Amino acid sequence: MKVNAETIPLKHVKITDDFWKRKIDLAKDVIIPYQWDALNDNIPGAAPSHAIENFRIAAGLSDGEFKGMVFQDSDVAKWLEAASYSLIYKYDPELEKTMDEVIELIGQSQLEDGYLNTYFTVKEPEKRWKDICHGHELYCAGHMIEAAVAFYEATRKDSLLKIVSKYVDYIITIIGAEERKLKTYPGHPELELALVKLYEVTGENKYFDLMVYFIEERGKQPSVFLKESSLGLANNDKWFHLDYHQAHARLDEQDTAEGHAVRAVYLYAGMADLAKYTNSEKWKKRLEILWGNVVEKRMYVTGGIGSQGHGERFTLDYDLPNNVAYAETCASIGLVFWAQRMLQIEAKQTYGDVMEKALYNGVLSGMSLDGKKYFYVNPLEMNPEVTEYRHDHQHVESERVGWFGCACCPPNIARLLTSLGNYIYTQKENTIYTHLYVGNQTSFQINDQEVMLTQKTDYPWSGEVSMSLQLDKSDIFTLAFRQPAWSNHIRVMINGTKVKLDTIKDGYIYLSQQWKDRDEVTIEFDMSVHIVRSNPKVRENAGKVALQRGPIIYCLEEVDNGSNLHAMKINPREQVTVINSSLDLESVPVIKGTGVRESASFGLYMFDQEPEEDIIEWQAIPYSYWGNRGKGEMLVWLREN
Repeated sequence: MKVNAETIPLKHVKITDDFWKRKIDLAKDVIIPYQWDALNDNIPGAAPSHAIENFRIAAGLSDGEFKGMVFQDSDVAKWLEAASYSLIYKYDPELEKTMDEVIELIGQSQLEDGYLNTYFTVKEPEKRWKDICHGHELYCAGHMIEAAVAFYEATRKDSLLKIVSKYVDYIITIIGAEERKLKTYPGHPELELALVKLYEVTGENKYFDLMVYFIEERGKQPSVFLKESSLGLANNDKWFHLDYHQAHARLDEQDTAEGHAVRAVYLYAGMADLAKYTNSEKWKKRLEILWGNVVEKRMYVTGGIGSQGHGERFTLDYDLPNNVAYAETCASIGLVFWAQRMLQIEAKQTYGDVMEKALYNGVLSGMSLDGKKYFYVNPLEMNPEVTEYRHDHQHVESERVGWFGCACCPPNIARLLTSLGNYIYTQKENTIYTHLYVGNQTSFQINDQEVMLTQKTDYPWSGEVSMSLQLDKSDIFTLAFRQPAWSNHIRVMINGTKVKLDTIKDGYIYLSQQWKDRDEVTIEFDMSVHIVRSNPKVRENAGKVALQRGPIIYCLEEVDNGSNLHAMKINPREQVTVINSSLDLESVPVIKGTGVRESASFGLYMFDQEPEEDIIEWQAIPYSYWGNRGKGEMLVWLREN
């Protein structure tokens, strides 16, 4: 099978970046230990997890009942994956010992036939493979596979790899096209992309073939899910019908992103893997159609997706309410996964831009700066009093919390942070593509030699990036760099001499020449503050603007601007200033400007008069930093004066 472009292995990328190294260190030193305590119910006041105890019960080492969500096993798997990546980043023998013990426990809970799922082993063994649309058996299997591959890559130990291979081999005897097998596919996609990782590390075609079967079988009518009692038809909830599972039509016939947002983007990531390995034009075109629908009609300016809380799902084109936005952290993470795989098929500005947008805004907003509190839902407008009173806001938290009963997001953030090196570059033959601007040192093979590349930058606060090369002998190859759509101007220099940008394709700048040791490429992006307007079909944003600088979306917080933020109107055409401020958080650029605040010194309504307005100064901070200084109002889309 032919591969288009490949990521640079994580072991070959050392993150040195000021912005990201702090967060990866936080993941290693704080988040992973904190989440280990959460999985063991050792955090006072946080929602109990019971995840590790479930494995102990399934292994016969403890008495008790299964507790938690049907997919509780996946939290342990994602923690193992994050911890594995952190071992690559910085080795920790004590952490590895803990992981060995967890993997031994997982092996003890595996049944003789290979089956591995604590919920159905402990709580409802008679329902194995009876509720595939909502049972999450295949979903949990996928996360366990990803953990196994990451652990193997970090340690070269195949202990968990053997466990998951045995499980998938068993699944192959249960599900497939052959007679007497179940003709089904994952209710919650995840296993699809995980099977590709298992194929890549084992070389076993049967795992890739199972992934292909899942994608080609999905959506065939009449759907196999119609036979399952948990489908929304059973309780007449239209939001949980076949489209919730992306099973309402064959995948090669779907033109719009429907249903549960996390399910959708995990599925599209698996489809992209299929297109990558088979060079299928059918799947490539289908992915481009779905990408266009998500990014151009159903995505928040922050890279959040899935606008409706009920069903955690996509709704209609341009239906993007701000105060009840769901925009689950996991959905933005899944969007990053999908974008990364699209970049392996073809380097296009839109894929890199969206990956960056989701990463810096929709993902990072899901975690507090100290790494101990989380948002599951990421609204673009917050009024705590309204949120805590109105029933239609019940899914929105006004403050990050220590843990969730449904805790999919925290370990998902951890595994993305610790694997960040996988998202910066891809290589296709003798071309190295830079998709993210993150300070790092990396190495790659060109022809018969190893080339070292050092990227230095103060991104995303500064638009200056330098790339220096180390190689034993001069060689001809190509360096390709993404030109973000938000940068109106770009300046590129090689060894201090400005370069004429003759070759730009799909938003990537290509520099092809004979490179020699110590050559340096310097890139300068325009970091002006942009005034962003949405399509007028987005009803909630009519007459409003958002602020963006570099890849960062900004917002107003009550702590800086007072209450009743909705009564403010900013002057976007007048000069705004960017200054560094500690904000009692970190030293980050904030945006300051002027505007007016409407007076509320009259009754509920007023006839034939304009409200009085007071001239004000306002301050905006990066959206992902909001909520770190106490409870208060927040606003991304601002009225224009």
